[in-house]
Amino acid sequence: MTLNEDYARAKKLGEKAYRRAVVAGQYPYLPALEEFLWDRSSDIGVPLGIMDIPLDQVVGTKTRGRQAAFARNFMPLLDQESEFAGKWAALFDAQRDEGIRDAVKVYEYMWNFYVLEGNKRVSVLKYLEMPTILADVIRIMPYQTEEKDAKIYLEFDRFFKCAPIYDLIFSEEGCYEKLAEELGQTMDAPWPRELAQSLSYAFDLFSSVFEARHRLGMELTNADAFLVYLRIYRLESLLEDNKETVTKKLDKIRDELALEAGGSRIAFSEQPGSTEGAARPSLFKPKLYSEKNPLKMAFFYDGALSESSWLYGHELGRNRLLELFPEVVLTWPYERTLEEEDFREALLDAVEKNVNVIVTTSPIQMEPALRAALEYPQIKFLNCSINLSHGAVQTYYGRMHEAKFLMGVLAGCLSEDHKIGYVADYPIYGAVSRINAFAVGAALSDPEVKVYLTWTSLKDGDWKAFMQENGVHIVSGPDLIKPKEASREYGLYRMEETGVTNLAMPVWDWGVYYELIVKSLLDGSFSKNTSPEKGQALNLWWGMSAGVIDVILSQNLSYYSGKMIDIYRKALINGTFRPFDGTLKDNQGNVRGQRDSVLSNEEIVAMNWLNDNVIGEIPEPERLNDAGKKAWRVSGLNRDDGK
Repeated sequence: MTLNEDYARAKKLGEKAYRRAVVAGQYPYLPALEEFLWDRSSDIGVPLGIMDIPLDQVVGTKTRGRQAAFARNFMPLLDQESEFAGKWAALFDAQRDEGIRDAVKVYEYMWNFYVLEGNKRVSVLKYLEMPTILADVIRIMPYQTEEKDAKIYLEFDRFFKCAPIYDLIFSEEGCYEKLAEELGQTMDAPWPRELAQSLSYAFDLFSSVFEARHRLGMELTNADAFLVYLRIYRLESLLEDNKETVTKKLDKIRDELALEAGGSRIAFSEQPGSTEGAARPSLFKPKLYSEKNPLKMAFFYDGALSESSWLYGHELGRNRLLELFPEVVLTWPYERTLEEEDFREALLDAVEKNVNVIVTTSPIQMEPALRAALEYPQIKFLNCSINLSHGAVQTYYGRMHEAKFLMGVLAGCLSEDHKIGYVADYPIYGAVSRINAFAVGAALSDPEVKVYLTWTSLKDGDWKAFMQENGVHIVSGPDLIKPKEASREYGLYRMEETGVTNLAMPVWDWGVYYELIVKSLLDGSFSKNTSPEKGQALNLWWGMSAGVIDVILSQNLSYYSGKMIDIYRKALINGTFRPFDGTLKDNQGNVRGQRDSVLSNEEIVAMNWLNDNVIGEIPEPERLNDAGKKAWRVSGLNRDDGK
């Protein structure tokens, strides 16, 4: 093909794009940046230097001068005998023989590039379907507004200073931070050059496969899908895998991508057997499990049972299953399965035992559980967490804010100086709703009460010293003591000169919870991801009405204290009272709930503000200890202005 023939072909592509734009009612020529940023024509911009930029993000010109010479796709429109056509052909010749070496000059605004010098060079390289072009880039920053795109772009600008990759474009706020966390980096300093190069290569590989799969029919940007992929398979795998392997893995995580495309929405099941669409037991359906074919379950604990009251409670629940379903249910405990290698070792042993169900008891086990669930789809995987949306792993948790509300009511009655302490663990989903429910309950008993908040996961923190410094005597401490510790500073207690007097404690009855789950497994009604609405992950979130959450009161309390708590307990169980209905205010003075409003389950779980009678704050991740950071990384709250 001669040079004239190439120009003629490029011109036909331009004319086709021109006609298509006219029919669609679009401007048929190149857009000019100065036309929609006319009020910022004097902006100098931020020079970024010379770099390769994606050609598909070069969308127009800086000024109006050469607009009519090109169609919207940068293909030429001028006559084949014109001087313009000759210069275009000469550039085509130069690219074919030795490559165009001179950088074009562009302005970048909101991820798109507008050419100041070098429109014909861009046209030639777009005609040749080159992926990138060398450019001297000047960035024009958007105004700092509350518009979503502007806020995402400002995050991108921070990311770009760490890793200059232009085509990683997310559609939601916070994703650049999540990407940094996934890679063990921050957004405060440049990333290692090798990491940035590896990330760019991996993203290009992933994008080529994802687009070849027609985006799996989903409204996701390449970057959105890439982040989901990285959470499951990690960057290292992309650097080692070929396109065929990546394609197979993409097909495996189709459900996870569908959840992301749907906004990672979650359906909460508040009652056992309440989920619409779940399989129903049948009198004529053969039993799935029996003494000859027992249900086999493995329980993965992220630490040692002797060192964690949380894990010990789950272990009591596992043992309860052996009492309730002898011979029909077999279980195995696996301790210290937090690290990837230990989790993998336990997994292979459980697979060899032909287990049907693997229960992971901590949200920080979600990522290895998800990878395992995709590798062994014949096994049902459960994870004890709230608000983590995954189609391959069933999540379950308790409505502990109900118990905390009752303890708050009691604490407000018993506090004589209007001061109560509250000890929280990690700033993760569900934690703040427990704090606020406690604070609301306390205020119902004592409108003048203040709740002094601290966290056990603070780096170099000492919650006991915090209570002493603030002169707090009524304290809601850790829910349970560690099995090896003899301390009585747990649950709701009063600190007196003679020692500690325990008043009440919340109860997670994991025996009942696992009994209900196992019954649904035995009768065939269990469904790991059934939800009322397509595109949602199901989270079991049972509470007092299911018998999995309660409060135990001390015998030292008065008869009337117990009677009052029983009244509120019955109201919570039958649904005539809910702690977060009606007017709510945070401790920054913002109204969070109107008189006739009802907070949804999603709003309760994702609370990131503190009630108006709480003195304290939700800590930033960098203030947390190692355990706190691990928990926050997996299930951490999104912060807002409410501290």
